[in-house]
Amino acid sequence: MTTYLLSLHQDSDESAGETGEPMSSEEREKSWRDIEALNEELRSADAWVFGGALHDSRTATVVRVAKGDVLTTDGPFAEGKEHLGGFYIIRADDLDAALVWASKAAAATRKPIEVRPFRAADS
Repeated sequence: MTTYLLSLHQDSDESAGETGEPMSSEEREKSWRDIEALNEELRSADAWVFGGALHDSRTATVVRVAKGDVLTTDGPFAEGKEHLGGFYIIRADDLDAALVWASKAAAATRKPIEVRPFRAADS
């Protein structure tokens, strides 16, 4: 099995749905129920490794080393309308299987999902 990162990208407005428009409270509640159902399905299929939601990108701190000095700055690494909002680490037989999980995550979260395999560790 291969390990994949399913990263959830969201608009700066965390309450925005897939259209970029704010979700109603009913839509948000349904999304959370769908996410919990997906989490349970991933666990039942033994595909779940780890996952989590992140606080808003404004809470980020970026650490860099420049000319031997450690520099920290507030805010996300890259300015943009979208940012990483959460992620799943899953196990899947192949990319096609990972894409099935990603489509379920996109439907549950109402957010775009990027799928990337982890590099195999050298033995």
